[in-house]
Amino acid sequence: MKSFIYPEMMVHVPLCTNKNPENVLIISDDANLLSKEVEKHNEISSNVVACSLDSLRDLSDTNYDVVVCEMKGDSAVIAHINRILKEDGQLVISHDSLDETHSNKILMQVLGNYFKVIMPYNIGDGATALLASKEYHPTADIILQRSDMLDDLSYYNCDIHVSSFAMPNYIRKEYLGIIKN
Repeated sequence: MKSFIYPEMMVHVPLCTNKNPENVLIISDDANLLSKEVEKHNEISSNVVACSLDSLRDLSDTNYDVVVCEMKGDSAVIAHINRILKEDGQLVISHDSLDETHSNKILMQVLGNYFKVIMPYNIGDGATALLASKEYHPTADIILQRSDMLDDLSYYNCDIHVSSFAMPNYIRKEYLGIIKN
């Protein structure tokens, strides 16, 4: 996979869906690539915080618009992320391949306790991430002006954004009633 596809898809999909993203939290062991993508959004470049899972419990309540999480999330981690997200917040989280239905269904059911929308999307090379949103729908609420006015992108654009949520029928059938869109 091209090295620029993953960070662009992990960052720009939620930031171009959220109406007014100001504070972004990146949960990662190495947030450099993701932070560089967030900096392309001039209005939020100075409010990026990168942290590890260990420091998650020390963060303030309802402080973040978007959380980008590269680490596996269990129910305790998801509860902390929910606590720190604003009431219209979004989470993008890495997960197992969609072919690993058991672990993904468990994760999606936990996310379903906190989020109105839970949708997998393609992040390149057959990999997917999960977008969980408390308010905004990633294809209905895309901010077209923001998604098309970003400079210095190699992959992401508004067409890629919408098309990344297309899933084959076998995935739709397997996750019927669990994916919330």
